[in-house]
Amino acid sequence: MIHDHLIDLEDSAADERRAALGFVTEAFAEAILSGLETDSFAHAAMFAAFQELVGVYGEDAVAEFAERLPARIRQGEFSVARKH
Repeated sequence: MIHDHLIDLEDSAADERRAALGFVTEAFAEAILSGLETDSFAHAAMFAAFQELVGVYGEDAVAEFAERLPARIRQGEFSVARKH
């Protein structure tokens, strides 16, 4: 089952997740420099991420995880700049 702590960069696997995020950020930058639209790459990255998560945890666990995403997004968890 996927738990929110799997995405939390403060847990015991924080270093590995930070490194992984660095690779994704670099790939994102390379794609944009190659001329891809930002939103196209973002959608593809999300699709690939969910595909991997479903492969590891199964559809039900990932769907349950995804159900909590709207609240987390609205709370600014994924925002680069803080809301004023």
